[in-house]
Amino acid sequence: MAQPSPELRAERQRLRRARRAVRGTNRTQAETAVQRTLLQLGVAGPGQRVATYLAMPGELNVDSFVKAAIDRRALVYAPKIISMRRRRMVFVPLSGARLHANPYGIDEPAAAPGQYVPILRLDTVIVPMLGFDRCGNRLGMGAGFYDRALRIRRAPGRSWRRPRLIGVAFACQEVVSITPSRWDVAMDLIVTEREIIKPIRSTKPEEVEQ
Repeated sequence: MAQPSPELRAERQRLRRARRAVRGTNRTQAETAVQRTLLQLGVAGPGQRVATYLAMPGELNVDSFVKAAIDRRALVYAPKIISMRRRRMVFVPLSGARLHANPYGIDEPAAAPGQYVPILRLDTVIVPMLGFDRCGNRLGMGAGFYDRALRIRRAPGRSWRRPRLIGVAFACQEVVSITPSRWDVAMDLIVTEREIIKPIRSTKPEEVEQ
């Protein structure tokens, strides 16, 4: 993976500060609005396979959405890191699983290899974002786990759109433009506390991983 430029590092720092600045009642209300919208989108019905995330400090928390999805008998999955060196992440069942902290201090479910669910069997993936633009491009934390896990969506000969990728973030995390790498997968939909954004597709990406 290419090293990020000083400008990109500075942008990530700025976005982390903006995300942390959403506090107290404003944060609670924003998180409630995002999670309510996700449920209204109908991604967590009985039998639907939805992958979500367990928020790290500062990220938009979706725990209430997870609980509601399980209550509605959706099949809920969460990320699990299986290789730090190769930056490999899989999705595993969340309901009833024992949680433990991964090397980044983020909770993840314990699971055996036989429980890993292939990406293309998921109906929806709820994706955390550090930054986003209106073309659906996502700026992550920089480790590249989601880039690698989701890039099968761009594999040659793949014409289907499953799973649906829904990025979530606070509205203050929007940026004017993100230059995607040739490996990045754009979001199909973006949800903030203010709106649902249907992306306008961007131009040809450059070879810079984020």
